[in-house]
Amino acid sequence: MIDQLIDYDKELFLYLNNLGSETWDTLWLVITNKLTFIPLYAILLFLLYKKFGAKPLLVFVIVVALMITFTDQITNVFKRGFERPRPCGAEGVKDLARMVAGYCGKYGFFSGHSSNSMAAAVFAGLALRSHYKNLIFILLFWSAIVAYSRIYVGVHYPLDIVCGMTFGAISGFLFYKLSQILLRRFELA
Repeated sequence: MIDQLIDYDKELFLYLNNLGSETWDTLWLVITNKLTFIPLYAILLFLLYKKFGAKPLLVFVIVVALMITFTDQITNVFKRGFERPRPCGAEGVKDLARMVAGYCGKYGFFSGHSSNSMAAAVFAGLALRSHYKNLIFILLFWSAIVAYSRIYVGVHYPLDIVCGMTFGAISGFLFYKLSQILLRRFELA
């Protein structure tokens, strides 16, 4: 059953990856670049500051730093633990895929981009939901686009993306809850 799931994953990857064209490659490389969304993060920090003030913002920044560190490190544990070759290194896949990214890496289960962007989306969306009700949906859509970019550029399978997004959503929720506990503990809420 696992082998069949992996085969479906490879087939879906090849289908989705080969939907791309050179016309769109640059756009997807920009989307997949982790530095592209620094302005978005700055806007989210500003909104947190505007709605909660400086001291709660400090709590949010510390918790978000811990969250991103956590998701990055757990992602690396899974990559080393499963040692699933990325599409660019997998026999039967690498010759059929469009490799758009300049660098691929060795192992790819699960996607750090997916887990980090989803964690940030869930965290910020929950933290700001009382002030901006639809923001979480915009952030979830943004996270899904970032996640798909990893398939487009040829470095992750769809299952890597789904697992990364799931882990990110759980992490974002748990770290949001941690931030709420800390804000109450220090009487900043």
